[in-house]
Amino acid sequence: MTQTLNASGAAISTSARSLAPDLARGFMLLAIALAHAPALVGDWSLGPAALNTAVGFLKSLLADNQARAMFVFLFGYGLGQLAYRQQARGEEWISVRKLLRRRGFWLLVIGSLNAVVLVPIDIIAVYGLTLLMAAPLVRARDAVLGWTAGLTLIPATLLLAWQSVRANTLAAAGTPETLASYMEPDFLTHLVAGLPSWPVETLIACLIVLPGMLMGIWAARRRILDEPERHVSLLRRVTWGFLLLAVAGRLPAALLVSGVWATESVPVQWLVAVAHDLTGYLGGVGMAAAVGLAAVAIGERRGPFTTALVALGQRSMTFYIFQSVVWLALFYPFTLGLHDAMGAAATWAVAAGVWVVSLLLAEWMRRAGWRGPGEVLLRKLSYKKTG
Repeated sequence: MTQTLNASGAAISTSARSLAPDLARGFMLLAIALAHAPALVGDWSLGPAALNTAVGFLKSLLADNQARAMFVFLFGYGLGQLAYRQQARGEEWISVRKLLRRRGFWLLVIGSLNAVVLVPIDIIAVYGLTLLMAAPLVRARDAVLGWTAGLTLIPATLLLAWQSVRANTLAAAGTPETLASYMEPDFLTHLVAGLPSWPVETLIACLIVLPGMLMGIWAARRRILDEPERHVSLLRRVTWGFLLLAVAGRLPAALLVSGVWATESVPVQWLVAVAHDLTGYLGGVGMAAAVGLAAVAIGERRGPFTTALVALGQRSMTFYIFQSVVWLALFYPFTLGLHDAMGAAATWAVAAGVWVVSLLLAEWMRRAGWRGPGEVLLRKLSYKKTG
């Protein structure tokens, strides 16, 4: 019986793992790639206009601030899994809390290196810092989780909405803001360019991820994705209710971003942005619930694609970093420099290709009996005995 790691680094047998969480993490990496790749080029209009417009629309409707919400929800779910398993083994809470904080510290270190050395759209460091500050919430009562998630959701949504309004204003003025605008001509300058702003940006991002993380912890306590067959009714309600609300709330922004609709009213722009980003949290949870339903339908009948997708989900941190390596190699001026060579549609083709390669590599690693190096490193660092 082989051993592997869950998202929080707890070792469990592969045969004992639940399908839905890993399936969700594997799918999540595709959503993340589709959200990130267009940010690495400077001119989305290069190439077929109709395809670029369609990608801009779909990116806003399905990916922006929704893929991340799914990622964050699954991160929180993984923390809940870790706490459940450690305490089921008889570990005292103080020991579990120390483990969570060690994980948070090493996530912060790994994510910092990823953001500085590779591509500065890292979420791992944000997870680490959030966990360092909010580890006690993993044990908090449901009411505390609910109130904290609700209260932080308001400023988090307003912050995201401000970013969206600002981005739309710049795009309307003909100067869209993407990472391509900040790319440095050489690697050494790239290493130091983001250091002054990175700590503040990471700290602010903690507020954005906290609501979704707490939702994930709440769901893990009820083992909703670990035992989805026991929660089919809830999963159906969340899937259809949350995804329909997400589509309705995010459609105006998608029309605005794609140029199908335009408005110069600042209050309307803010209303559209708030609706887009608030329902993005719902959409992220709804996508995770949809994968839970898919897991129930699949049951034990796992075909080659499902097996590979689960293998990818089991190595999600490794292949998240792999995406950063690919983005650096393809788009930066001191590598292949494709940031000025393709539009939005082409970046989605690249993103899909990177995800397929990740899927194949993860399946190859599974067959070879290799765990993800990122997960192995994090586990060794987190569980390292001190003194």
